[in-house]
Amino acid sequence: MPKRILTGVVTSNQNEQTVTVSVERRFTHPVLKKTIRKSKKYRAHDEKNAYNVGDQVRIVECAPRSKTKRWEILEA
Repeated sequence: MPKRILTGVVTSNQNEQTVTVSVERRFTHPVLKKTIRKSKKYRAHDEKNAYNVGDQVRIVECAPRSKTKRWEILEA
């Protein structure tokens, strides 16, 4: 099964080797036919602490690295 790749914006880099990435998705409401924006935060592994708040990054699924980290940064 292929690994999922998501694109989002770094919202926090306070932890060592970890960044929080906010990923936004858009979809049409089934009844109202209105475009809805929803966002979800993912914790991703950042080996070299290279990314700062506001950077646009792509994250990919990986094996669990900690209790909450299931993603790693693919590229900026």
